[in-house]
Amino acid sequence: MTNSRARRHLAHPRNIAIFGGSFDPIHVGHLAVASAAQRRFRLDEIHFVVAGRPPHKPKRAAAPFAHRFALVALACAGHARFVPSLAEAGDDFSGHRTFYSIDTVRHFRLRYPGDRLFFLLGVDSFLEIPAWRSYAALLRACDFIVASRPGYRMEPLRLVIPPELLQRSAPRATHSIALRPTTVHLLDTVSSRVSSTEVRRRLRRRQSIHGLVPVRVEEYILRQGLYR
Repeated sequence: MTNSRARRHLAHPRNIAIFGGSFDPIHVGHLAVASAAQRRFRLDEIHFVVAGRPPHKPKRAAAPFAHRFALVALACAGHARFVPSLAEAGDDFSGHRTFYSIDTVRHFRLRYPGDRLFFLLGVDSFLEIPAWRSYAALLRACDFIVASRPGYRMEPLRLVIPPELLQRSAPRATHSIALRPTTVHLLDTVSSRVSSTEVRRRLRRRQSIHGLVPVRVEEYILRQGLYR
């Protein structure tokens, strides 16, 4: 990025969100969370980062990266602020490499030096963040948007954050946790019981997935015979 472009970013910073996942496959719940986050935090772009080999997922064989990326691209079509991302595709675009979230965030920090970065994820994933590589550095690297689910509360989120990162003088808020120098935001305005596991299960049983995934995604999955 040239100095002039960097200065423009600093003068008019944008809100950029990183939404990573295996997306195996992407479904309407993912889109609902992204849409709710976009509205609440006035996000200019949400980058759907398709993971090649997620380091924290069970060693279940995922659909090929090319198919999962195609599904994400189809799901993002028609959403002006949704961007399908190849940030974790690797140099050969095969998706065979394992990427860690801290490295992905640093990649986006270099690409968008003057903008505000958010990391969008579900509450279940955030509660596992102590197992992530360099998780304290990750919490300091960008703001977080944590999409809640029924039955989850804010207090457990505090328990997985290193005490030294918490701003002791900051008043406790209902929907955010102040860190040094970032913030963890709770997004509890959306809830979806759709899961990729359920979509795959229905496909294996030759059941309909209509309404669980976008229409274009459904058509692609059926045409390619995925998850059978």
